[in-house]
Amino acid sequence: MSFSRRDILKLSGASLATLSLSGCATKEMDVEHPKKDKEFDIVLPKTSAPRVVVVGGGWSGLSLARQLKEEAPQSEVILVEQRFEFVSCPMSNLWLVDKIELEFLTHDYLQGARNGGYRYFQASAYGIDKKAKVLRTTNGDIEYDYLALAPGIEYDYSAWTDDPELIQRLKTEYPAAFMPGSEHITLRNKILNFKGGNFLFTVPKGNYRCLPAPYERACMVADYFKSKGIKAKVILLDENNDITIKEHGFHTAMDELYGEYLEYHPNAQIEEIDLDTKTVVTEFDEFTFDDASFYPRVRGAKLLEKLGFAKDTIYNKKEANIDPLTYEVIGEENIFVSGDARPMGFSKSGNTSNTEAKFVARLIARKINDKPKIPWETPVTLCISLVSIEPERGIFIHSEYAYNKKRGQFEFATPVTDEIWQGKHGQENAQTAYAWAKGMYVDMFGES
Repeated sequence: MSFSRRDILKLSGASLATLSLSGCATKEMDVEHPKKDKEFDIVLPKTSAPRVVVVGGGWSGLSLARQLKEEAPQSEVILVEQRFEFVSCPMSNLWLVDKIELEFLTHDYLQGARNGGYRYFQASAYGIDKKAKVLRTTNGDIEYDYLALAPGIEYDYSAWTDDPELIQRLKTEYPAAFMPGSEHITLRNKILNFKGGNFLFTVPKGNYRCLPAPYERACMVADYFKSKGIKAKVILLDENNDITIKEHGFHTAMDELYGEYLEYHPNAQIEEIDLDTKTVVTEFDEFTFDDASFYPRVRGAKLLEKLGFAKDTIYNKKEANIDPLTYEVIGEENIFVSGDARPMGFSKSGNTSNTEAKFVARLIARKINDKPKIPWETPVTLCISLVSIEPERGIFIHSEYAYNKKRGQFEFATPVTDEIWQGKHGQENAQTAYAWAKGMYVDMFGES
């Protein structure tokens, strides 16, 4: 089965190999129901309309809120998000090397709410009373009928160190920049102001956010140094035994385009980091660096653990403890989790989260409309990675997923890759990335 770029853009949805459901559930917190009038600071009076509160304004939460209003227009949908504006992680590697403007990545939550017919509520969620169906936030408590959590990831430095001082230094001095905001600004300034020497990046194990992104980033930065004539080298330390996705495309680009500008080291499990001497020790080697960005392993957002909805999985710590076919929290009715905090091994990427969230929205809408359940639908992983910026050339992967009942796990279904980046073909792939991003922003925020 083959896909043209036009076919791919009609589909929605970066990737992982075999996907298991195993893991150990954490003990769920049991919150006693206090008296509502005395204990709750209700800030949004409840109406007769069924209310769905969506926590998290990333790709999953935005897509879920908008789709839910389409599926159940009579519902009241409230999006709780702590940020004041949306900044996209997908496509941000291009901004890091000054190829696109920040405006391309930045979008308005208020616009999304207006166009989507839901309410944007700026706050951080921190607690829940399940019996009273009340979500606690920093700007007041909100009653709900249905709760959809899309809190995303957090970093997990425990494979490297348990020293809180070192962890804080890694976060502030050498941020990973895979959660949008200040991290990206810091890394961009590091790259654009780099004078020369070794610039070190890392690739974690597990199901980290956007599998191809660290390799794309390494290529983008190497290309930037090369184009500026900077005497610099990108050192990419990968905990995995090979490039985890689109390996042919990335390997050939690294070998043919970047030679002395990029070194790739697989099986590079970090055993020691000394930020004072700027030295990293792995099982087999020792590396010095002049600047760096350390991407650790990831875990589910700590909010899930606070609420008692987390478990350890074969991929990461403290991801959502949900039924993988219905996205409902185990032991709870009307509470769902979607997006990068899920325990299934689906790619933690924008398109995957977008398509998955639309299915979860349909599940919730079926409950609201008192209609029969629908069978599980696959999310769609579509990821286009650039391997050079002068000229722009790219590769892509498209895949859906299937549940193997015999093995009790999810697996790839009909994966399609295009790893030819050379010539006009690669340039067309790169342009497809821009068209995809623009289409997704319109899908989540509506027309300006």
